[in-house]
Amino acid sequence: MGWAYNLLSYKLSPILFNRIRKTMTSIKYDSFYRYDDLTELLHDFATEYPNLITLESIGKSYQGRDIWVATLTNADTGKADEKPAVWVDGNIHSVEVTASHSCLHFIQTLVNGYENDERITHALNTRAFYICPRINPDGAEAALSDNPKRVRSSMRPYPHDDEPISGLEQDDIDGDGRVLYMRIKDPSGPWKPHPDAPALLVPRAPDDYKGTFYHLYKEGQSFETDNAMLKSGRPKEGLDLNRNFPANFEPEGAQMGAGPAPFSEPETRAVGDFFLTHKNIFIAIAGHTFSGVLLRPGSSVPDEDLPVQDLQAYKAMGKRGQELSGYPAISVYRDFRYHPKEDIRGSFNWVYDHLGIFTWVIEYWAPHRAAGLNVENYSEWFFEHSQDDALKLYEYFEKELPGKGYVDWYEFDHPKLGKVELGGWDIGNTIHNPPFHLLEKELAPFPEWFIYLALISPKLELHKAEIEALGGDSYLLTMIIENAGYLPTCGSPIARDHKITRDIVVEIDLPDGAKLIQGLPWEEKGHLEGRVGMMPSPIFVGTGFDPRDGAVSRIKCQWIVQAAKGTTVTLSAHQERSGRVEASLACE
Repeated sequence: MGWAYNLLSYKLSPILFNRIRKTMTSIKYDSFYRYDDLTELLHDFATEYPNLITLESIGKSYQGRDIWVATLTNADTGKADEKPAVWVDGNIHSVEVTASHSCLHFIQTLVNGYENDERITHALNTRAFYICPRINPDGAEAALSDNPKRVRSSMRPYPHDDEPISGLEQDDIDGDGRVLYMRIKDPSGPWKPHPDAPALLVPRAPDDYKGTFYHLYKEGQSFETDNAMLKSGRPKEGLDLNRNFPANFEPEGAQMGAGPAPFSEPETRAVGDFFLTHKNIFIAIAGHTFSGVLLRPGSSVPDEDLPVQDLQAYKAMGKRGQELSGYPAISVYRDFRYHPKEDIRGSFNWVYDHLGIFTWVIEYWAPHRAAGLNVENYSEWFFEHSQDDALKLYEYFEKELPGKGYVDWYEFDHPKLGKVELGGWDIGNTIHNPPFHLLEKELAPFPEWFIYLALISPKLELHKAEIEALGGDSYLLTMIIENAGYLPTCGSPIARDHKITRDIVVEIDLPDGAKLIQGLPWEEKGHLEGRVGMMPSPIFVGTGFDPRDGAVSRIKCQWIVQAAKGTTVTLSAHQERSGRVEASLACE
């Protein structure tokens, strides 16, 4: 795009040029972005909207790619780090590129909506957004390459860097740009054709003894020459970056793919450093696929162990998210564990467990729901579902992507195994991600929820600032500040209890010649409550039943100063997650 910008800027007036530029940077929905194209697009956004977007690399991936974060806020209304902030990310898992596209879709929505949409304009004027479209650029690049390689996460060899010598390694062996499945006929095989759709393989029933059966593998290179001894090999790149965070971290023996230690990987370390140096983040949204659910903490504890106020806040957030997206809002611990007796450890939920930052994980795209299936237990269904459900899924994708979503089996002369059949699910464009013609519709509801989440932040506001002459050259200065937000100024009480976020700091700035007679130059004043937890009916107000009875949402601060007439004194209050307010008062 650079040549087009240079040509237009040379020939057109600045006003007309700016109008034309607003139509030039836009995202596509007919494919996913490779790393170089993603980088160019983000830079184009930052160039086109310099007052709304700044772009930075927060670190390098294992293979040396930049991990980009776009900061969006109106620079004219204050610095980003002095406003409550929302973090939105995607693509920590390599094949889950829909989450990456959602971040780009959100950026597009924000810049298009500024000065055209009241809520977006207000959000960008008063809040900040940190958007990281691709935490794991190496894994995504491998998944999107012409010869796709699909690993769980990072491309770093782990736990060992030995070359494989046995088993099966996933690969596009016929060079058609897809990694499908490979089936080999075997009387002892655990798979069989569905009776109503012979191309569709379904699990063999325990008592099946008649028919044609198959062994099923991912398409790939074999280090064996004997079909009878073929087995799937563990990928050389065995890391799962979403198990490399510190909360409830367990090493490889207890949590596969976790890495040798928390933050051992450059990608997670870059994210961790960003959170620790951007203390204004009060809510974080991590993007994944697939399930079509909104996941909230706890990840390792039941709801009963969450702070009551947090649970109330989560229910309000989840209700709005469910209304907008149709995705159920559920607890990880109760509804989304892969095994009923095992917690998900070392996940991104560390920002809630350790830092007291409200956390949501979006699992974009629900292929089962699109196919008309009603699934209650998501993790169980993914591992095991009925033949009827498998058929409905197959029929849905035959309608949406005939012959491409599920590829009919065809013979291939494997270099090691001889005659095999390739085909089955092209899962990258069906199960892991929606078909491209459904992508924009799938992402459309989420910007409104992200804006909602931004606007429930704690927010310091100035209720009153005044000065009173006491006689002579003495003055009484009064400032009342309040939390106008839904959440308390600490965000979650976890942050307050863990001493993660600082109390509200109130300061007075005196010019030369002025003297402070009473009061402190700066003072920490604790935290202020928000509206979360308020009873829905006014009949409980003042009864003692309303948990907010006696809640402190305002602070009054006073100073006495000695100063000459005409002197200006500045009062301010700031809190990391709640923003900053100040007032300048003249001694008259």
